[in-house]
Amino acid sequence: MQPAAHTREWPAALAARVATFESAWNDYFQRVESSETRDSRLPEALRYAAVGGGKRLRPLIVIECCIASGGSADVALAPAMAVECVHTFSLVHDDLPAMDDDDLRRGRATTHRAFDEATAILAGDWLLTRAFAMLAAAEVDAGRRSAMVALLASATCDVISGQAADIAGETLAPDRERTIAIHRRKTAALFEAAAGLGGLAAATSEDAVERLRGFGRTIGLLFQIADDLLDVAADVEILGKPAGKDAARGKQTYPRAFGLAESRREADTFHAAAIRELEPLGPAAAGLRAIADRIADRAR
Repeated sequence: MQPAAHTREWPAALAARVATFESAWNDYFQRVESSETRDSRLPEALRYAAVGGGKRLRPLIVIECCIASGGSADVALAPAMAVECVHTFSLVHDDLPAMDDDDLRRGRATTHRAFDEATAILAGDWLLTRAFAMLAAAEVDAGRRSAMVALLASATCDVISGQAADIAGETLAPDRERTIAIHRRKTAALFEAAAGLGGLAAATSEDAVERLRGFGRTIGLLFQIADDLLDVAADVEILGKPAGKDAARGKQTYPRAFGLAESRREADTFHAAAIRELEPLGPAAAGLRAIADRIADRAR
């Protein structure tokens, strides 16, 4: 019998990579908190938003895609941190009263509740801008840095437009195509960028980068289906936020548009497709397979 999705642990190699990333991430924001101007609450809010837990899936995907493509974890660190900055920005802003109006994130008060709305908005602005400064400092050649910036910028625009479509969809009847389109932008785009950035950091071929992006896009869709299913069935201790809010707000989710049984079948289909995308990488993709398996477990 498999452990519940929320208790499953990473394989040792992945757990070590997450710990290494977490240490570097924490150190970075500790330096930010000590160096930024102290005439506002912004430095404290940045650290609160950034280091307050999280699965670190997206930076882990950057690192694993880089390693699976023949690169090193060190060269993947800057793009991994950039992706997590964008992700954290999106959470801080999505939680705002004008957006999804959430009071809890990762089991504690959202940034605007712990501080105030203006500080939360500015923290999100800072994180989004800092992401591209991190990419500009990546230890890769100028051509790959340019490609990285373009990829993450495009994905970030998709995340923002996906959030706009998500809000607009609250007033509309559940629709399959609309749900898929929202998920592709709001969630899957950043997973796709994470995987592509890993390939670019490793200087792998264009075809290989495209295959990695396909993997990232597929597990991003899988992740969102799992998140939608958990919102129906999980409790606040598992989610870190109240369950059932998506349905209450009329969100375009897989369970509402497809039903629970078909949503789970779709999750299985995406899981299988993600694993197929990794076949050319052979044993080097063991970590990526473990990531796909863990995300799939959340949907069951």
